[in-house]
Amino acid sequence: MSKRLTAVAFVCAAIAATGCTSTVSGTPAPAMSGTPTSADAGDPFAGMVACRVLDQLNAGQGFNPGDNISRRNECTATKPGLGSDGLALDPVQGLAAFKQINPESIDIRVNGRKALQEQNPLGCTIAFEVSDHARVLAQMAMSQPERNAEACPLAHDLAERVEALLPRR
Repeated sequence: MSKRLTAVAFVCAAIAATGCTSTVSGTPAPAMSGTPTSADAGDPFAGMVACRVLDQLNAGQGFNPGDNISRRNECTATKPGLGSDGLALDPVQGLAAFKQINPESIDIRVNGRKALQEQNPLGCTIAFEVSDHARVLAQMAMSQPERNAEACPLAHDLAERVEALLPRR
């Protein structure tokens, strides 16, 4: 498997493993496309598209354009020689769901917001709180395992830059 596919597979698996629930309250709606839909008062990410945000934050850093990796508001982008970064804007699950799936995660802060950090042999995920039932996942998957120590600082940097784009609480 190529380094790009390996990194994309890791980010997809990491996002999938970070706490999908089997039930979601609310009314069924079409999957989010590349164009934001009308604002939902309960969705702190209304109007934000993960790939647009990730492309904006990765501009000028050598990353390929982001790929929407699911029907959810998630995206991943690769950088040759480094790995992949990923972003998930989850309006349904908070930090408690992340901690339940990742009990070894450690408490940190992202620009003052409560956050959790989960490092594994393939990379790092930073989950930070937007509300009790909403979170952002910022991830970094290294293409070379010997560089894995760089994953959490890079994921944390991405998380801080995403957080700066969010409305103030």
